[in-house]
Amino acid sequence: MAVCITGGVWAAGALVISLLTLLHPLLGLAGSIWMTYAAVAVKGLKKAAEAVKKPLEAHNLEEAEKALSMIVGRDTAGLSESEIVRGTVETVAENTVDGVTSPIFWALIGGGPAAMAYRAVNTLDSMAGYKNDNFSSFGWASARLDDAANWLPARLTSASIWMASFAVPGSNKRAALHVLIRDARKHPSPNSGWSEALVAGLLGATLGGVNYYNGIRSERALMGDGKRQLNAQDITRSVHYLYGGAVVFTFFCVLAWWFLGGWGVPFVNRS
Repeated sequence: MAVCITGGVWAAGALVISLLTLLHPLLGLAGSIWMTYAAVAVKGLKKAAEAVKKPLEAHNLEEAEKALSMIVGRDTAGLSESEIVRGTVETVAENTVDGVTSPIFWALIGGGPAAMAYRAVNTLDSMAGYKNDNFSSFGWASARLDDAANWLPARLTSASIWMASFAVPGSNKRAALHVLIRDARKHPSPNSGWSEALVAGLLGATLGGVNYYNGIRSERALMGDGKRQLNAQDITRSVHYLYGGAVVFTFFCVLAWWFLGGWGVPFVNRS
């Protein structure tokens, strides 16, 4: 499943781009750009975070819980404001990699088809990459493929967010590096901890802790040194890190791609 679906999505995308290029090179370029645009979810992630923040600011925890339930797998009923914010911030930080920087990274390597293939990998992990009785033997390949696809982008993203934090007032930049080095490895994912630990350090807060999934308690290691209660404004700051990190990440990836000659990327004909 992991190989066939991912390979099939890439092959279908490559076929479409090839056919469009035969008609006109600009059509091939437009198709590749559209595929990349479709694979990047920065605007959707921002909207999802704001959908949680607005009812929180109106002190409507019930509506905030409903909005949070649309973007997390944990149980959301009965959460405090701080726990709702924590779930939102963790989701924004984690999906900065999954939904934004990784598809950009793969698009710069292999154009729109590679971005769509990455999206297929990420979707497979979301559908079957669970360590439970139903999926542990079937979904492990999808989970490992997702880990491999995100390994380098996750680390580059944490560096990009840190650099972007210089433009976000109140960021604890020095503490964030300490938290990143110490706590990133604590996350059950080999990649998600890099962005979550860094954001925890930048916010001066603590992420991780106790979650419930279908009523079953799950404890995740704590990341960060902050003891303050998270509030709705932390959602806004996490979105600033999302956008700033995406801009810095894209800039340096395009710069590296350009110096390497644009190998393999059907965006610009430099001949």
